Amino acid sequence: MTVRAAVILARKGTDVATIEPGASLLDAARVLAERNIGALVVSADAKAVEGVLSERDIVRRVARNGAVALRLLVGDVMTAEVITCDRHATADELMAIMTERRIRHVPVVEDGHLAGIVSIGDVVKSRMDELETEAESLHDYVTGSY
Repeated sequence: MTVRAAVILARKGTDVATIEPGASLLDAARVLAERNIGALVVSADAKAVEGVLSERDIVRRVARNGAVALRLLVGDVMTAEVITCDRHATADELMAIMTERRIRHVPVVEDGHLAGIVSIGDVVKSRMDELETEAESLHDYVTGSY
């Protein structure tokens, strides 16, 4: 698949929901719910990626510690070893990374700054769009309407 992260970001935009490491898990859960998203990039300045906090991280911590976990700080719960990519990463590369690492979100970083985020849903949509275009091209070729 030749679709690159840059194309995916051009379609969906480069807005990335971030949260500071000193925020509580309850604050993070509220942002996730308000924005209807599955993960936040943890960043004190909305430029440097310090970590990622997903719904899964919150649920696991609440399951382990109960409701008191919602008072914990994002920085204490986030995934600090973040897998990132640049705009040149292909959808195939992103799918492989997401499958191998069992992650659903990959921040896009350019020149050390957060430039976007690609989710598994973005990659799947991109692949479906590509397949639809290929099918239409084949149909046009077969029917002579190209």
